[in-house]
Amino acid sequence: MSDASLHTSSQTSAQTGEAGFGDYFALLKPRVMSLVVFTALVGLLAAPVGVHPFIAFCAVLFIAVGGGASGALNMWWDADIDAVMKRTTSRPIPSGKVAPEEAMAIGLTLSVFAVVMLGLAANWVAAGLLAFTIFFYAVVYTMWLKRWTPQNIVIGGAAGAFPPMIGWAVATGGVSLESVLMFLLIFMWTPPHFWALALFMKSDYKEAGVPMLTVTHGRKVTRAHILVYTILLAPLAIGTGLTAIGGPIYMVAAVVLNVMFLWGAVKIWRRPEEAAEADNYKVEKSFFGLSLLYLFLHFGAILAEAALKPYGLGGW
Repeated sequence: MSDASLHTSSQTSAQTGEAGFGDYFALLKPRVMSLVVFTALVGLLAAPVGVHPFIAFCAVLFIAVGGGASGALNMWWDADIDAVMKRTTSRPIPSGKVAPEEAMAIGLTLSVFAVVMLGLAANWVAAGLLAFTIFFYAVVYTMWLKRWTPQNIVIGGAAGAFPPMIGWAVATGGVSLESVLMFLLIFMWTPPHFWALALFMKSDYKEAGVPMLTVTHGRKVTRAHILVYTILLAPLAIGTGLTAIGGPIYMVAAVVLNVMFLWGAVKIWRRPEEAAEADNYKVEKSFFGLSLLYLFLHFGAILAEAALKPYGLGGW
């Protein structure tokens, strides 16, 4: 059966209950949205141009809505595989709370609303970047890459990397080296983060027919890829500290975090699968948890540098 057929059949499943506000909010992937909001806010505040607080609030709100819209479109298209994977069966569509056509309508409506309002509130460069981000996540990643290539996470990671660039564009009206580096920080972080998750999610992706690297190339190759991407990520993250958004606080955080991240990746690479199964993937789960802290603290350090600059304490 083709992807389109599977997708269509999943949309015809009967609804089992009436949706509440929480179900519609869950469509927007609030956890992902929180990361979008945080990194976009950091990009906006780290920019060398000040933004009126009300405009900044509206801009971040519309960026969040745009991120939520792409999440709803993702859930609409992926309803068939969400119904198969254990960690996603309780989502609004596979659980029967929200009809697929409702999710699609919400996603499209919020997408247009977010882009237009961001353009009116800030500028059309930022709005254009937001529109491209929604398109990239919903179409390029969700509809194309996710079910076609084991490099889905690598290329698709760009969608989650745009928010700080959008925030920067809200303030400056353009793109710069610093905003590109913030983009690349998330882009290079995404593969080891998600591949670590794939290692201990076991058969979820295989049963859903998603060509995750663990499924197509095996778990040993996945462990090696995690190490390679972590090695490539480290100099990028530390080098960012030498630019206008860096400073001593960021540099200390980056060095410590990247040493920890590299050591975690080495431990994952060296582990035989038998040992991982024996302790229920303790090392892999620990690395995944560290990856969340890794990104938060890097952007938190950029924010700290920006907050201290007016007092002559942040930056170099």
